[in-house]
Amino acid sequence: MNTKKIIGILLVLGSLALGYTGFNKVANNNASIEVLDLEVDVSNDSGKTEGYVYIAAAVALFIGGIYSINKKS
Repeated sequence: MNTKKIIGILLVLGSLALGYTGFNKVANNNASIEVLDLEVDVSNDSGKTEGYVYIAAAVALFIGGIYSINKKS
């Protein structure tokens, strides 16, 4: 196994971890509180944006990893 395939596998594994972190950031920044029949949305938009950036970076790493694994030397 050559080093390009090892680096590709590491990129894919890193993308999975980064994607998981991004999905958790997006999910944890959504909240609403119900007070006397009024629902108040208490979401953190900067945290959501950070989660989306993590997800986009994970997609880029995943594509790069797959390209590295499939590339013929």
